[in-house]
Amino acid sequence: MIRKSHTRRQFLKTTGLLAAASALPCLKGSRNDVRRLQPNIIYILADDLGYGDLSCYGQNKFSTPNLDQLARSGIRFTHHSAGSTVCAPSRSVLLTGLHTGRTPIKGNKEYETEGQQPMPESTVTVAKLLRQAGYRTGAFGKWGLGFVGTDGDPNAQGFDEFFGYNCQRQAHRHYPSHLWYNHKKITLEGNDQNPPLTYAPDVIHEKALEFIETNREHPFFLYLPYTLPHAELIVPDDDILRKYKGTFEEKPYIADEGSDYGADMIVAKYCSQETPRAVYAAMVDRLDCYVGEVVAKIAELNLSSQTLIMFSSDNGPHQEGGADPQFFNSNGGLRGHKRDLYEGGIRVPFIASWPGHIPVGNNSDHISAFWDILPTFAELAGVKTPSAIDGISLVPTLMNRGNQREHDYLYWEFHEWGGRVAVRKGNWKAVRLNALVEPQHSLELYNLNDDPHEQHDVAKDHPDLVKEIEAIINREKSF
Repeated sequence: MIRKSHTRRQFLKTTGLLAAASALPCLKGSRNDVRRLQPNIIYILADDLGYGDLSCYGQNKFSTPNLDQLARSGIRFTHHSAGSTVCAPSRSVLLTGLHTGRTPIKGNKEYETEGQQPMPESTVTVAKLLRQAGYRTGAFGKWGLGFVGTDGDPNAQGFDEFFGYNCQRQAHRHYPSHLWYNHKKITLEGNDQNPPLTYAPDVIHEKALEFIETNREHPFFLYLPYTLPHAELIVPDDDILRKYKGTFEEKPYIADEGSDYGADMIVAKYCSQETPRAVYAAMVDRLDCYVGEVVAKIAELNLSSQTLIMFSSDNGPHQEGGADPQFFNSNGGLRGHKRDLYEGGIRVPFIASWPGHIPVGNNSDHISAFWDILPTFAELAGVKTPSAIDGISLVPTLMNRGNQREHDYLYWEFHEWGGRVAVRKGNWKAVRLNALVEPQHSLELYNLNDDPHEQHDVAKDHPDLVKEIEAIINREKSF
């Protein structure tokens, strides 16, 4: 276990990249008094955080006070779904407004020695649209949609500034050898030794705060795909972790050869962990602190009434590296986890806050998904929404005004584990396993209103509905 962490402040001094950043700086920048017509937009994406991992969604083994307050200050969605059940396709859906049958990245496909399959240059992304509308655009965290210099790198897909992990395999390590600042590789000091020193999530977070500070005079879009609480399970041994040590009964996670830090470390593996439950709780707590610092930075700069903040997760909870989603009820009692298309694998927390615009303390059971984010942001920014997308703007629900259009259905496909597809039509949910191997494999059907845990397959009782959903699958699938 890591006993000592290189501080964020030390790293700022070392690199010079982040010299103006601090956790809660006291700078009071002046700004134009003319009221903006376009809100700043901050979209925070957790990595492998389950539907039940926030206390405002039922978590009772640790608390997330900053996210709970964000929910109280705005709206909390209870039927929001991720774009996919793993990282890259889910993020592709988020940025393109196209479900997994049509978005360009459909799986976690590796690209040479670093990075993943690149998005095509022609891809229309939310960042490109917002930049068209005059926004400064920044992404800080994990990318996974195209290596540096390819058509899919963040700068080629609409982001003026990127800092973080280009490659999601590299992001298996929270003490990596390097990160990327646009096209420049940034070596992290002390991470070539054991124990390593520089905790990358902290450094990425500091750079994001600097982006807010730098762009406070302009409309900005800040995409924050943090890497917590994705495995590996590791955090600095600081006050956050010490809150949880000794709190839970622990079973140490002993990883195989090449997993632990040292000369023989294999990047794609996960390190051993003596107290995996305490560390997992501390990772979510640390993420909650990041959110609190973002909100505080916006308030400090007097930008609260001009800034929409959203928070969600890219898929359901993971089970790797010693994680114990059963112990924490991380899926909120729903069936399945990451890589499942049952609700536990794709239903995620979703919170939105915009003081003075989104009514406080609202809860919504509106059925929505990642592909709704692009048209929502386009409408708020005053830019034309592409016609050939799958999303529907959530502005009427967010602002509690006008008529909210509803989806006829939601569709997912997953290309691993024999292939899986799923369709949600109102409160009906259909799942097919082994869809690539056996395209006519029987369809499971669940009534989420009566059976939210998807325990009772009622397909045989509703042949007409099964036939209707089969037609949807045949029309939407890409394989």
